[in-house]
Amino acid sequence: MKNLKKIGFFSALILPVLFILGFYLGGIGLFIIHVFVFVLVPLMDFLVKKDSTNVPKEFISKVAKERFYKVVTFGWVYVQLAVLIWAFFQVSKVDFSWWEWLAFTSGMALITGGIGITVAHELGHKAEKLEQLYAKILLMCVCYMHFFIEHNRGHHVRVATPEDPATSRFGENFYRFWFRSVKDGYLSAWKLEAERLKKKSIPLASWKNQMIQFTLLPIIFIVLVTGGFSIFFDRLIWELPLFFLAQSILGFSLLEAVNYLEHYGMERKKLANGFYEKVTPLHSWNANHTVSNFLLFQLQRHSDHHAHAYKPYQVLNHYEESPQLPAGYSAMILVAFFPPLWFAMMDPLLQNWREKTFRESVQ
Repeated sequence: MKNLKKIGFFSALILPVLFILGFYLGGIGLFIIHVFVFVLVPLMDFLVKKDSTNVPKEFISKVAKERFYKVVTFGWVYVQLAVLIWAFFQVSKVDFSWWEWLAFTSGMALITGGIGITVAHELGHKAEKLEQLYAKILLMCVCYMHFFIEHNRGHHVRVATPEDPATSRFGENFYRFWFRSVKDGYLSAWKLEAERLKKKSIPLASWKNQMIQFTLLPIIFIVLVTGGFSIFFDRLIWELPLFFLAQSILGFSLLEAVNYLEHYGMERKKLANGFYEKVTPLHSWNANHTVSNFLLFQLQRHSDHHAHAYKPYQVLNHYEESPQLPAGYSAMILVAFFPPLWFAMMDPLLQNWREKTFRESVQ
């Protein structure tokens, strides 16, 4: 992969820089990160040519093993933790107005939820213990650690079926989907973990139960942080738990918005034996918008990710036959927040793609 393309994967670092810069600018400067994500990125996606190139087959193994790409994701973990601790300091000592607090909190969520969960998603698919640990740390920052279980052992098995909480159904608006996915995803993770423990003859009420760990660790983290900052500032910093919870909800809501647009209306056929057909690049929406793909470590090449979950982000392929989103995630998330606009834009695209794809498949 060209060096210029490698540099593009550092673009995620723009968000922490803008977040901190916005704070020191003050006032409406607090929204500079929001303007970048939801205005400038979609604009650049529109102006910059889409990237549909794939890594040549003979180079896939080499590129997949390049340490550079792993270092970029590892480095993000430390950047995010540093920014989060810095944000804790500001919340502890600054008297924000209500709208400044909202801007600061949602700006933090764009970092922990927009980029942090994306990196956690990438690392959580890896077998190495260190990568899995980093994924859990990032998910702890948004109180969504059960995603580590549900995504890998649930979503990837049941994607594009009625059994999958994270697959949005045709005609389902984002807000209804959010409630169903958040609730059923958490319950599903408990069920999956209970099944794992049962196979190993481990009682459910055990510290080896990852769901107990994943539920308690964010609470323990913010209690310790609040205690430490309260001692440092010699007062009870009650604002910290509120800030942490609010940015967590906004952060994992970004994840659910991404889930919503990645799988809207996708369905796998149920076979005569009761199982579903194999997951293919036809079962996820794809997007090859260059700027947002750099920002999100090619998460938008989601069709290949679901067809080949083991592949690292730098070698994910584009497939012409996959359903294609009309814009990158930054723009499509905003569209999803307005159901009438979403349905007017996406339902005809979905219908046209289905007719074209499945008509050709039977010819």
